[in-house]
Amino acid sequence: MRVLGIDPGLTRCGVGVVEGVPGRPGKMIAYHVVRTEPDQDIAHRLLELDRALAELVAEHKPESVAVERVFSQHNVRTVMGTAQASAVAVLSGARAGLPVQTYTPSEVKAAVTGSGTADKAQVTAMVTRLLQLAEPPRPADAADALALAICHIWRGGTRARIQAAALAAAARAHKGGARR
Repeated sequence: MRVLGIDPGLTRCGVGVVEGVPGRPGKMIAYHVVRTEPDQDIAHRLLELDRALAELVAEHKPESVAVERVFSQHNVRTVMGTAQASAVAVLSGARAGLPVQTYTPSEVKAAVTGSGTADKAQVTAMVTRLLQLAEPPRPADAADALALAICHIWRGGTRARIQAAALAAAARAHKGGARR
């Protein structure tokens, strides 16, 4: 499974691409940080982010997209920009016809480190170890995006297969019931 993980941000948006299967170390394909200028108009910044994410989806051809779910912050201005960037990230996956799953920061931390309260340094260290990288991905936005992709492969991929199996079983049951 190839997953494009997105750590949304308006000034810096981390993007990481990982291939793997649940329960095994994955392989890093690439990581990027999409940057926009804070002094630009918000509409142009969002458009720039949209274009960059569309290009990365087209280039890396993921099977699904994992986006960090926006959580409450004390700075309303920061959370608004992050929420807008998150919406663009979700839209980029949906526009490409890909399944999109969101994860809270604590879900990602727990999946990658075993602790939902791990700090950024612990997440970066585990991403480096799990993907067998020679050096930690920088900046932290890139490491977080790779962690999202790993989380989705390990948790979301399994969740999607369970849902698909349940839907298939329901369809078979419905089809069998219609014949009677």
